[in-house]
Amino acid sequence: MSTEQRAALERLVSIAQSDTGQARRVADFLLAWWNAGSCGGFDLTNLWGVDDSIADDMVIVFGYISRTNAYPDTLGFNAEFQSIVRGWRPEIAD
Repeated sequence: MSTEQRAALERLVSIAQSDTGQARRVADFLLAWWNAGSCGGFDLTNLWGVDDSIADDMVIVFGYISRTNAYPDTLGFNAEFQSIVRGWRPEIAD
């Protein structure tokens, strides 16, 4: 993971851990990567509801995901994603 990709992912994680409409969209995006079967998919039109800088970060992370066979928890983001699940999908939280 490049420095740019890691920074984009860290910004998205931080946003997803907050409580706004944009945070929900970012959480949906990240959780679709982590476990779409349990957490649901991501509607690409949700990109229209986030600021350009957030959409840019999502594009960077999407590019990374498309080229890497890795889940976020294997990249050292397990605790952060567990936090996002607790915030946005409490019904499936451990």
